[in-house]
Amino acid sequence: MTTADTHCPYCALQCAMRLSAGDPVTVSGRDFVVNGGGLCQKGWTSAELLAHPDRLTAPLVRQAGVLRRATWDEALDRVVAGVRDVQRAHGRDAVAVFGGGGLTNEKAYALGRFARVALRTATIDYNGRFCMSSAAAAGNRAFGADRGLPFPVTDIRDAGAVLLVGANPAETMPPFLRHLPGERLITVDPRVTATARHGALHLQPTPGTDLALANGLLHLAITEGLVDEAYVAARTTGFDEVRRTVAQWWPARVERLTGVPIADLLATVHRLAAADTAMVLTARGAEQHATGTDTVTAFVNLALALGLPGRPGSGYGCLTGQGNGQGGREHGQKADQLPGYRRLDDPAARAHVAAVWGVDPDDLPGPGPSAYELLTAEKMRALLVFGSNPVVSAPRAAGVERRLAGLDLLVVTDFVLSETAALADVVLPAAQWAEEDGTMTNLEGRVIRRTRLRPPPPGVRTDLEILAALSGRLGAPVSARPREVFDELRRASAGGTADYAGITYERITAEGGVFWPCPAEDHPGTPRMFLERFATPDGRARFVAVDHRGPAEQPCADYPLYLTTGRVLTQYQSGAQTRRIAGLPGRAFVELHPDLAGRLGIADGDDVAVSTRRGSATAPARLSTAIRPDTVFMPFHWGGAARANTLTNPALDPVSRMPEFKVCAARVALA
Repeated sequence: MTTADTHCPYCALQCAMRLSAGDPVTVSGRDFVVNGGGLCQKGWTSAELLAHPDRLTAPLVRQAGVLRRATWDEALDRVVAGVRDVQRAHGRDAVAVFGGGGLTNEKAYALGRFARVALRTATIDYNGRFCMSSAAAAGNRAFGADRGLPFPVTDIRDAGAVLLVGANPAETMPPFLRHLPGERLITVDPRVTATARHGALHLQPTPGTDLALANGLLHLAITEGLVDEAYVAARTTGFDEVRRTVAQWWPARVERLTGVPIADLLATVHRLAAADTAMVLTARGAEQHATGTDTVTAFVNLALALGLPGRPGSGYGCLTGQGNGQGGREHGQKADQLPGYRRLDDPAARAHVAAVWGVDPDDLPGPGPSAYELLTAEKMRALLVFGSNPVVSAPRAAGVERRLAGLDLLVVTDFVLSETAALADVVLPAAQWAEEDGTMTNLEGRVIRRTRLRPPPPGVRTDLEILAALSGRLGAPVSARPREVFDELRRASAGGTADYAGITYERITAEGGVFWPCPAEDHPGTPRMFLERFATPDGRARFVAVDHRGPAEQPCADYPLYLTTGRVLTQYQSGAQTRRIAGLPGRAFVELHPDLAGRLGIADGDDVAVSTRRGSATAPARLSTAIRPDTVFMPFHWGGAARANTLTNPALDPVSRMPEFKVCAARVALA
């Protein structure tokens, strides 16, 4: 092909682009509802990776402690022999699989099938556990289904008021700003981010107090007479218990705990209630906590009390982060799920999927450990990694690195020698997004197509080809053709919550994407969910009473500050892609308030060390009044000496098993 209409390889907005063959491949924006032809810096420079000198073009195997080039047969045979040795000695579950939220739907599906049929291991999870799991858990228990945005992104643009909690899309997905009405936008963030400056009102809470803030807003909605009582009576259950719980979150108490003025709390509630249409949106800032599920639930409760979900032009939604963060958790690489968002412990779900796979339902393993628990489990002796770099992106990353370095077998599939791949016994070179076909599901639940521009370089295989080769050697042959894999996915998902049965490659191309659920080819898809009923047995949304518990780790005399983390404009995920692009300048930094810097004798640009109970990281100081004086900020998922994930707290949410990336106790000093 000379051109290919496809989508960006980065965030969940999945902006449309056109690739033109040449040396180099060129990128142009393509008109599409989410981006209107625009791209961010990451998208414009994405094709530079296709011919990057760091690309791997042959398998690598470790011999005498050193990685050397190998043939595919040698590398694959070594993987299979290692897997069989570990399973013979330690049992099937001692072999683990770790996936990624950037994998296509076909690859996420094939990875889950590979783990459960070819390896017959329960030990599989993926890096989306670090990203969307708290919002997914909250959405499931409130609405009976989890789709990040249960409405098209264009509905946000037309909303009369938007409350955005813990998101900075001005840096993480810049084209999304065209959908955010600045004059009608209220943001919640411990930092005055570029997104906060874009909005009309900014609430700047103490890190880790978002749940108390949400309960306080609902308390005011009740006492100010702003609850949509008719909606609550007709479409929900459980409000009385929530009403009793939030009664204790009176405005003065919320202001004292969160630092948000009462006047701003009142203004927020009244703006949401007065608008003809309104939305409450959350993202990682609210979710990456040991109380993340309850925090999101508290904001869902607020939205339900105001009568927003399931109303045209209004609702609750979550901004998905990774490129296929939505589809990646729907089709089987998550520890407790089967394709179609089916539960792995549901006998009917097991029977349906087993029939598609041609296996006995009793042979399917049960649910396995969550991502961080998988990566640190002593019983794990072998690990196969696809589309992830946990040595950089996992919490308490230094401990994860030590654990992976001590495995009997570590296999990494990647396009470069990432920090995780550098530890591996076998490295398998993988194709990039422009070199393979497949589908993605963006933050709206819209299934879209990635179209191949050209084949991968000689010596490089697609993930599907790698999984098919390993499966064949393990006695469970599967197809490596994306369309055939997708058609099997459609059958496996049929009747599930995320039903793709009616979605075909042809429909996606003709219609510019299809929203799930779509149970039949003559079904129009579902751009807006919950308009008539929620996906619960009685069709009603569930209020769930939740109370503020605070972060797992509070500042103390030795660690007197809050450390919070987040993404920045030129970085995506662990930076294995973006740090290799010359057009994406950027370096890690430590953001701190000038008053704090003055007390510590730190000047702008000084190298400073941030320390927590788990380790230290070093980066230049960036003085800014945009951050609270009691808080410091570092970009996370960064490599080298500035690896903030060495510092983060792996305390897990009891429901979602999400680690607490967003807050821990820290101290700062000149390096």
